[in-house]
Amino acid sequence: MADPNLQEIHDFLIDLAKKAGEMILAANPSTITADSKKNSSDLVTETDQAVEEMVSTSLKSRYPDYEFLGEETYKPGMRLTASPTFICDPIDGTVNFVHGYPYVCISLGFTLHKTPVVGVIYNPFTATLYTAIKGHGAFMNFTTRLPLKAQPEPLTGLSNALVAVEWGSDRSGVNWDVKTRTFAKLGAPKEVGGSMVHSLRSLGSAALNMCGVAAGTMDVYWEAGCWAWDVAAAWVILKEAGGLVVDGNPGGWQPEVDGRSYLAVRAAPSGQREIVEELWGQVVGRFEYES
Repeated sequence: MADPNLQEIHDFLIDLAKKAGEMILAANPSTITADSKKNSSDLVTETDQAVEEMVSTSLKSRYPDYEFLGEETYKPGMRLTASPTFICDPIDGTVNFVHGYPYVCISLGFTLHKTPVVGVIYNPFTATLYTAIKGHGAFMNFTTRLPLKAQPEPLTGLSNALVAVEWGSDRSGVNWDVKTRTFAKLGAPKEVGGSMVHSLRSLGSAALNMCGVAAGTMDVYWEAGCWAWDVAAAWVILKEAGGLVVDGNPGGWQPEVDGRSYLAVRAAPSGQREIVEELWGQVVGRFEYES
């Protein structure tokens, strides 16, 4: 098999993302017509399924030897392999989508040896496109290099940080307890053992949260429970923007793309490792998601 042409793949994924954006904008979803998967906060629409079908069919036609991992066609036990693999989340932010909240995107990644090397994320509601090829930088709308600040400020600790988090669809059990107790510690005053972060933010899309960190508009994103298709594209965008990805569980400096817990940190001349260790120190318990 010939080595993949990453520029060609990048350009083709952009074309698919734009087509998907047209489908998303043309849809008329609602909380009444949406179906649920695991529970009432884990939604899927006909548009999710139609977009993934369009993407997977197009990719298999053009790249028949490459693997495909998509949210709507995933089966339990499927794992990311070392083979060239396209990873697709047709609509990241489906809950936002059905409510008309405009933080919605298609996320298209390409991995080699389980490492994201191409990422394309497109929000059709704001016409914002994030892209990256490993070794060639990250961009917003083709010409704006990420991060947005040419000289990012140092990271000086959680008390000066804007932190992205998500509630997720698991609303009970060990993982829920880890999230909610840690959220409380991040927000609490230092006098009672908290971090007193500037604030917590939830865009409702893992891909867009991570792109916000890549852009430098958020400092940190701590997440668990999402999947490879939520983070693969944004992973390479963040890394190419000078950011750092580690495990959401303390101690994991070498996370796996399908490891299901993540901590993303923006580019900075100093303070990245220190803020990772500070946040890990506030995590109450340990995530136990199955891959």
